[in-house]
Amino acid sequence: MREIPAQTVIDAVAKLCIDANRHLPEDVKKTFADCAAAENSDAAREIFAQLTENYELAAKTGLPLCQDTGLAVLFVEVGEDVRVAGMTLREAINEGVRKGYQEGFLRKSVCDPLTRKNTGDNTPAIVHFDLVPGDRLKILFMAKGGGSENMSRVTMLSPAQGWEGIKKFVVQRVAEAGPNPCPPTVVGVGIGGDFELAAIIAKKALARKLDDVNPDPKLAEMEKELLEAINKLGIGPMGLGGKTTSLGVKIAMHPCHIASLPLAVNIQCHSARHEEVEL
Repeated sequence: MREIPAQTVIDAVAKLCIDANRHLPEDVKKTFADCAAAENSDAAREIFAQLTENYELAAKTGLPLCQDTGLAVLFVEVGEDVRVAGMTLREAINEGVRKGYQEGFLRKSVCDPLTRKNTGDNTPAIVHFDLVPGDRLKILFMAKGGGSENMSRVTMLSPAQGWEGIKKFVVQRVAEAGPNPCPPTVVGVGIGGDFELAAIIAKKALARKLDDVNPDPKLAEMEKELLEAINKLGIGPMGLGGKTTSLGVKIAMHPCHIASLPLAVNIQCHSARHEEVEL
């Protein structure tokens, strides 16, 4: 059984929090440039220029990409032959989030849902664990802003609605969201499983690279079809019109009950912030 000191986890998670909030992933930067070049709207091109300037300034100054530094959402693959020494893994992760948001001067956005009293340190984090073979820890961190999260939805379609029902719901959700999630967005779609699993896989799908291709040819074609339909809405960057309402659509699918067709749409703003580490 391999042991990892709790402090190692704490330091790694803290670094993920800070780096993700300061540095936009390279695939997102490239997609900005590609979409800007394809735009025929002056307003859209200007927005992309401002978004580019923003991520360059964030990297140079060490300031966050956005004032909403998000809920800390983590997907953690835990090897069956590894354990954290000194405290539980969940405790170490939360301590890392606490350390990262404090040392990185990141806004703390976690509060009691009813009293609205802030917890003061951006914990507790939202953590999803998955037990896997081996003796490693793989930690994926996402900074999930409130504006885009508020535009996300889960529904239970009837099986008869099929692909056409899925497509209609996803496109309508993006249309109804309009400028609220700070487009151009990334759209995560979870199909199948049950009520909660559809939402979880939709969110995890947001961490895929924008320039990847779904290994399932059927899902790859569905992603392409959805992206084309969404970008025909004409909402455009920051809702000012243009060809780029979304930068990408990422689908994850899981078998479901014969009587159900769960569907989740998790929307991410243009500041698609995520980092991962393996320990």
